[in-house]
Amino acid sequence: MSIIDKFKLDGKVALVTGCKRGIGMAMVVGLAEAGADIIGVSATLEKSGSDVEKAVKALGRKFTAYSCDFADRKSLYEFIKAVKANHPIIDILVNNAGTILRAPAVEHPDEMWDKVIEVNQNSQFILTREIGKDMVARGSGKIIFTASLLTFQGGITVPGYAASKGAIGQMTMAFSNEWASKGVNVNAIAPGYISTDNTEALRNDPVRSASILSRIPAGRWGEASDFAGPTVFLASSASNYMNGSIVLVDGGWMGR
Repeated sequence: MSIIDKFKLDGKVALVTGCKRGIGMAMVVGLAEAGADIIGVSATLEKSGSDVEKAVKALGRKFTAYSCDFADRKSLYEFIKAVKANHPIIDILVNNAGTILRAPAVEHPDEMWDKVIEVNQNSQFILTREIGKDMVARGSGKIIFTASLLTFQGGITVPGYAASKGAIGQMTMAFSNEWASKGVNVNAIAPGYISTDNTEALRNDPVRSASILSRIPAGRWGEASDFAGPTVFLASSASNYMNGSIVLVDGGWMGR
């Protein structure tokens, strides 16, 4: 098989959470361009007619939409039951759904902490366990988590987010340690500072924005489209010997 062929995803089915916009949508489009059919889920994803659905169908691939509130455990289990019933084989799982809530640590309420941990950590463990067990039984599968620079750093005014993304790094390695020998590759992608909804507050703060940009060797904020390539790589057979890795897509931030 040629190296180009190893990147092809023809005949594969990918489940992508947090797919409606930004990094998640870019991941979806990349996977579809490589040949995968898409199961998309976001908290407010339309049943039909969404921008992400249109982008996938324009590439000649199938798109199935689900909505799920990942902060609601009951909603999560209902989604898992439905998606497994309707799609017996899911080859690729991309855990991209997430949220961020900002408040200084001394003012950070339980409600903020609990919601961020539920969405970013607990729901991703449950979804990975439930989809991943079928991959283990089949002896093949690809799982990709969206980590963060705050998998490695503490951040400012986002203690819940930092804790949850630290956990994503540990879960990536923990699942990989158990499942690598079963034919299931579990890895993560850690975005740097990207122009998305999550960083709007930072980009609108002239002091923080200038400080951040001055540290990025690439000299720019990242774009959602920067994640299509790494996602296809980790979803494809080109990455078959990658297990428990966290791939930085940060313009060189962590190298400074």
